[in-house]
Amino acid sequence: MTPAPPPTMERPHFIGIGGAGMSGIAKILARRGARVAGSDARDSETAAALRALGAQVHIGHAAAHLADDASCVVVSSAIREDNPELAEAARRGIPVVHRSAALAALMTGQRAIAVAGTHGKTTTTSMLAVSLTDLDLSPSYAIGGDLDAPGSNAESGTGELFVAEADESDRSFHRYRPEVAIVLNVELDHHANYASMDEIYESFEIFAGRIVPGGTLVVNADQEGAVTLTARLAGRPDLRIVTYGESPEADVRVLRVVPDRLASDVTVVLDGKELTFRVGVPGRHYAHNAVAALAAGVAAGIPAAELATALGTYTGVRRRLQLKGEAGGVQIIDSYAHHPTEMAADLEAVRGGAADGRVLVVFQPHLFSRTRELATEMGAALALADACVVLDIYPAREDPIPGVTSELIIDAARAHGADVRPEHDKDAVPDVMAGIARPGDLVLTMGAGDVTELGPKILARLSG
Repeated sequence: MTPAPPPTMERPHFIGIGGAGMSGIAKILARRGARVAGSDARDSETAAALRALGAQVHIGHAAAHLADDASCVVVSSAIREDNPELAEAARRGIPVVHRSAALAALMTGQRAIAVAGTHGKTTTTSMLAVSLTDLDLSPSYAIGGDLDAPGSNAESGTGELFVAEADESDRSFHRYRPEVAIVLNVELDHHANYASMDEIYESFEIFAGRIVPGGTLVVNADQEGAVTLTARLAGRPDLRIVTYGESPEADVRVLRVVPDRLASDVTVVLDGKELTFRVGVPGRHYAHNAVAALAAGVAAGIPAAELATALGTYTGVRRRLQLKGEAGGVQIIDSYAHHPTEMAADLEAVRGGAADGRVLVVFQPHLFSRTRELATEMGAALALADACVVLDIYPAREDPIPGVTSELIIDAARAHGADVRPEHDKDAVPDVMAGIARPGDLVLTMGAGDVTELGPKILARLSG
């Protein structure tokens, strides 16, 4: 049976309704019978998908968009205080609800599986959502990316399980009460909100402390930050910790990851038994994400063999090494990677898919603060490509920082021996790549901003 929306969210208004996290919550509420409305800076396929569910979506932000009978206003951390709709809500005394609080309310009364970590949350959450759906368990889920079509980032199922991506960037994952939680990795990121690794560890400890008594934490046994977190959590009562990875001490041990072009065959030892299953996306890090999903599902009571088979039905999520097409013998793949660890992992993953061809990258840095702190590491990651084009920084919610430009990354990449060139005109990239790419090559558009729009344009140019 599908739950009804909480009373405060029977007539919600979302500011930034087209965003990945916001649109998922809006979709679930619409499915549960709420009269959903909202606004976004521009029209999109996601907005169209929400309208198809009955939501009213305004383009642009204005106080007049806020309905007279709005029961609450839902915001994310990206919404600024001077937003006219937020100011109007304050003037009229309408409750303002953070996105994470809305999601937490939707999970009430269900068995939640929350997926956290600096990287891999969307992929791992998606793997669980797809596999549990394939097993006819009808889960609810909220994901930070679309599975196969605009608006497919969320569902309100009739089953008892609710799978959710748990965002650490603004500490909003402290609001959830999962039965099972996953921590994929722990690294310093989101520099506007965290000043040190100590702050990061403290934040993840609070998240782990929110797991319901007797619940399970599934945590990476190979990644340094996750191992440190596990040690800091040791001895906590009423918390079962299950580790996974290639470490001999891992509870769910990865024995082999055998790449097969844009897929992998994974063998693990779980409860003393070997289990082999296929992962339909390339790269060792995605194979490990699948193992984390397997361990979490088993902790929630799903038979391991059934879940492993169901995980094989996962074929990817938008922007996570998504094949956009092929033209002139050149494959175009889109990657959301924007942190150096993610960048290096995705570049290594697609290397096998390129066979004897070259890996060419179009990289768009995301956020001035991240570039300031991690430019050297980004440059080192880009050196794994055969050639790369670096665009200007995508600012998202940030204002420019003096002296912080893409040149910091370009200089670092060149210092690591990379073949790299700047490109300040994004519209020129299709012509640039047409002049570089040759049959057998693989072009990776990489970044968390609007670089994703270039894939189809590069394909069209290569086709011409």
